[in-house]
Amino acid sequence: MEIKEEVAPKTEKEKSFAHINTKAFITVLIMLITIIAASALLTLFVPQGSYIRENGKINIDSFTYGEVQGIAFWRVITAPFRVFFSSDAITIIMISIFLLIMSGVFNIIEKTGGVASIIQRTKKRFKTKKSLVLCVVVLIFMLFGSFFGMFEELVTLLPIVVVLALSLNFDTLTGLGMCMMAACFGFSSAITNPFSVGLASEIAGVKVMDGMYLRIILFIIIYGMICAFLLVHNKRIKKDPKKSLTYDLDKEKMESLHIKEEESSLENKRVFKIYIIFFAIQVAILLLVACISAISSYAIVILSISFLIGGLLCGWLVQRDMKKVLHWMLQGIVAMLPAILMIALASSVKLIMSESGIIDTVLHAVIESLKGQSVFVNILIIYGLILFLQIFIGSASAKLLLIMPIMIEICVALNISPNLVILTYCMADGFTDMILPTNPVLLIGLSMTGVSYGKWFRFTWWFQLVVFLVTVLILFIGVQIGY
Repeated sequence: MEIKEEVAPKTEKEKSFAHINTKAFITVLIMLITIIAASALLTLFVPQGSYIRENGKINIDSFTYGEVQGIAFWRVITAPFRVFFSSDAITIIMISIFLLIMSGVFNIIEKTGGVASIIQRTKKRFKTKKSLVLCVVVLIFMLFGSFFGMFEELVTLLPIVVVLALSLNFDTLTGLGMCMMAACFGFSSAITNPFSVGLASEIAGVKVMDGMYLRIILFIIIYGMICAFLLVHNKRIKKDPKKSLTYDLDKEKMESLHIKEEESSLENKRVFKIYIIFFAIQVAILLLVACISAISSYAIVILSISFLIGGLLCGWLVQRDMKKVLHWMLQGIVAMLPAILMIALASSVKLIMSESGIIDTVLHAVIESLKGQSVFVNILIIYGLILFLQIFIGSASAKLLLIMPIMIEICVALNISPNLVILTYCMADGFTDMILPTNPVLLIGLSMTGVSYGKWFRFTWWFQLVVFLVTVLILFIGVQIGY
């Protein structure tokens, strides 16, 4: 997408490179409040219920119904505050801190000329290999998600991938697809993902390698679909840049960077080298976190610290004025503060459902509906259950621990293989993370790039539908071949 670049004087009042559009913020706010209200209303019609759990395992025959009590109004309106004191508090706080640090650091990178220098160099080096760069970047992020279960952690690289996309005359939506969508869809088309395939295999008593061939086929299909989706999109907007939903946003971003087309100065080369080293170190840390299981659970903490220290150090090396660097850091943090409210609201949905005591009731209803159905119908019912829970419980491992022990036990009794159940779980758990407004990572990504949820939905809804139909087809094939 060709965007005219102009030179203009910088001012201290410019927006942070990563900032939240007011209209986009209000739209997401309304959607999340609506979902919270719907969750609260659900508790007025669905009775409470519970299974007895022993050592984390559900006793299938222990379900008992309670009363239809609903949830107190004060619990609903205070949920966004109480999530910071719930069982998910540490995760929510760390994700929030992680987001604020990233926003602050990327503002430093932009204000010190790092973003402009990267765009300038990338355009010169890869101007004839744009499609290849897109496909390679998508593959790298999908592999991280599929093999190592990395998703949230890869958002650290989202702003730079968006910059890369803009420098290749793509749009911000393509950048989101190359990074965030690729990581998410890689996570979902899992090959050895420890947080889905690994944990589920352990619960089911099978090896991670069992049934891997169909998961590899799924990965290849999804990879091809993402590349085709993004390449076709960019072919369309190349003919008419204004067809891009983020045309005005991208034009504003590029103009704010004040990129000169002339030969790079020695200073620009120095800035480029400093930030390339910075990102190379971050990628190395990502690889270490992915490969060393002992520190993988501390990924967000490690990446937050490395980004904070590295960002401040690079800013100082370029600017030689720590007071200015800290000012830019604070400016980026303030610009991203509204996103914390969105994360709190998104997390409130799970809290309301948990406190209302109706999740086990939903589980029980699904289990009862499985009786007397064909294998394919049963798999679709399980798929639907996981998709429903996905709205309220974003964490892959949390959902898995909730339903997989009982699903494995029931499916074995119904002659459904554990491998098929695991495949079903992986597909239902992840793909919709890229369209559900209750997923904090999606909100973070959209917030950091300034893209409204409405525009992202319009860009991806039909692709999500195609992916859903493909996954159902794969499940049907799996049933037919006795997978």
